[in-house]
Amino acid sequence: MAIGAVSLAVAKTSAILGNNPLYLNIALLKHNQEQPSTLPMPLLMVTLLSCGKSSPGKLNLMKEVICIPHPELTTKQGVEMLMEIQKNIIKIIEMPPPPKAETKKGQDGGKRGQQQITGKMSHLGCLTINCDTIEQPLLLLQGICANLGLELGTNLHLAINCAGHELMDYSKGKYEVMMGTYKSAAEMVDLYVELITKYPSIIALIDPFRKEDSEQWDSIYNALGSRCYIIAGTASKSISKLLEHGNINIPKSNGLIIKHTNQTTMSDLVEITNLADSKKHIIFGSTEGESSDDSLVDLAVGLGVRFIKLGGLSRGERVTKYNRLLTIEEELVQSGTLDTSLSCNARIGGQEQETMTLVKV
Repeated sequence: MAIGAVSLAVAKTSAILGNNPLYLNIALLKHNQEQPSTLPMPLLMVTLLSCGKSSPGKLNLMKEVICIPHPELTTKQGVEMLMEIQKNIIKIIEMPPPPKAETKKGQDGGKRGQQQITGKMSHLGCLTINCDTIEQPLLLLQGICANLGLELGTNLHLAINCAGHELMDYSKGKYEVMMGTYKSAAEMVDLYVELITKYPSIIALIDPFRKEDSEQWDSIYNALGSRCYIIAGTASKSISKLLEHGNINIPKSNGLIIKHTNQTTMSDLVEITNLADSKKHIIFGSTEGESSDDSLVDLAVGLGVRFIKLGGLSRGERVTKYNRLLTIEEELVQSGTLDTSLSCNARIGGQEQETMTLVKV
């Protein structure tokens, strides 16, 4: 269980002895000890809302509503924009509830789905809010962005962590997307297609199904793979098993979340990113219940992953990592080694797929 920690300690020691930052030491491992002339910064995936199974509302489907800033923004600009959005979410939650409308003929004057939004900070570093419909959190963000002069689908995009494995009611064999509302695996495909059609600013779905529903992973990839990222997180096998089998295409997806765990060495991380390069987008994610060690940010930059997912912008263990990300960006700018060539386009799926631009035209 200590192999991951030991491997990281060796990498840190090597970086110190070589008088290099850790991210550069990891980049040397990645490139067979040849120092790359430039390094790209991973795109931010920042969790702003949680409306999952543990939230107080009826909605279960959205464990994380994630914002991805425009790829041409710097990391600092992206963080500042998302902090402003978070401040506005908090203002709305702290607003006193509006007075009840007068009723006529015994009818409730309140509108359906317009109940007061309340929330609390979760371990994910974001606000857990009560929502009763799929549209509520999306409309909340849409309204806040409009007030700030931002446009979803242009200035920033959304990703949804569906956490499909948490939605399954095994007694019914169906996904409980909302309290008392159950969908079969086949019906979930239709739900996701409708969601992406209605909200094209959503460009990524994380774990839309359990890993056991391989047929539905194929179906949703075929239906939406050219329109948004279908990403395997918890539904993916462990890094050691992926490397053992040499197959990263089960379940079928065009993105993969990897994490540095106790069982994962630096060599494993290099090998899995080499295996996925040009085949899948790699998202470097943080683990739950983690410490304030910011090393995983260095790992993400050194490995050249496409995205980094650190949770929300609150809680010390997460804020520390965002601060490290900003520091690395400053260092790369000052040294003239920041790679901006990947700021506009992202490769979807395998080499046979066309390049999808993250900027909505």
